[in-house]
Amino acid sequence: MGKAVLLVLVCVSYHLSCASAFNRFSVGDEKGWIPGVNYTIWEKKHRPFHVGDWLVFYYQPRTADVVQVDEDAYDKCDASNPVSNYSKGRSYAFELNHTGHYYFICSYGYCYEGMKLSILVEPLTSPSAPLSAKKKSSASAAPPRALTSTAALAATLLAAALLRVL
Repeated sequence: MGKAVLLVLVCVSYHLSCASAFNRFSVGDEKGWIPGVNYTIWEKKHRPFHVGDWLVFYYQPRTADVVQVDEDAYDKCDASNPVSNYSKGRSYAFELNHTGHYYFICSYGYCYEGMKLSILVEPLTSPSAPLSAKKKSSASAAPPRALTSTAALAATLLAAALLRVL
């Protein structure tokens, strides 16, 4: 019975560690996805972004939308050929699922007033990189990804060793 409880605790700990390994960013922070926010400053404040992170756009229905475009369309505020678009509800969650640039605009005319966002997604930092080279995002209180993964692995190995002893 004790082994089963220990195994369950280790598994729960591991899954909680994995779940907190990625950041969720509220675009525009408490203001959300609205005109009048400088999204270039917002992006600089929260970088770096990594594969697996999420952008959540909060906006007012029927007054804004989220349109993913290519770089040329981003520069021109042109939503005529979107990669994707979303305008339902009050929010849109978007997973950054590969490295490279992502571009988002609002097609309701606010793009010309700066309601657009360019994000560069970087690969995950390796565990061997010096801690001074890693910048912790202010978007989450979660530990750096490499430390989270290392802690989860250590917990799993410890549990396996304890199970053998018990």
